Amino acid sequence: MLSPLKLIRRIFTSDSEKELNKFKYLATKINNYENEIKKLKDDQFPTETNKLKDRIKKGDTLDNLLPKSFAMVREAAFRVLNERHFDVQLLGGIVLHENRIAEMKTGEGKTLVSTLPGYLNSLEEKGVHIVTVNDYLAKRDSEWM
Repeated sequence: MLSPLKLIRRIFTSDSEKELNKFKYLATKINNYENEIKKLKDDQFPTETNKLKDRIKKGDTLDNLLPKSFAMVREAAFRVLNERHFDVQLLGGIVLHENRIAEMKTGEGKTLVSTLPGYLNSLEEKGVHIVTVNDYLAKRDSEWM
């Protein structure tokens, strides 16, 4: 039996809060991979990518691969760009992967966020498009990332 407080929370928790809690859970799962991914040598990343692609070919889903793939992107970004995705950026990547719109202000790391679902969805080998209306940013970010 639910306590009165838990019952009230269940009734009055908004759909947005429920979704955000789901996304926060995924961010925790991504963070749990961090130590494992940090141990990889640079030349092991392509092998790990191929393992993820094999899992897709065997019927696994992108959603199941999201935590590990996002952790790999986070580590790669840190090694190559000296930039580490914050948890809020992981949440933005999850939102984009779910085909939703994530609003971020200038300087909050939209370019870095786009690398997360970009890599994840590339595992299906169907192609990935990342779109911006800003020609300068499109050129800069395609070279930078």
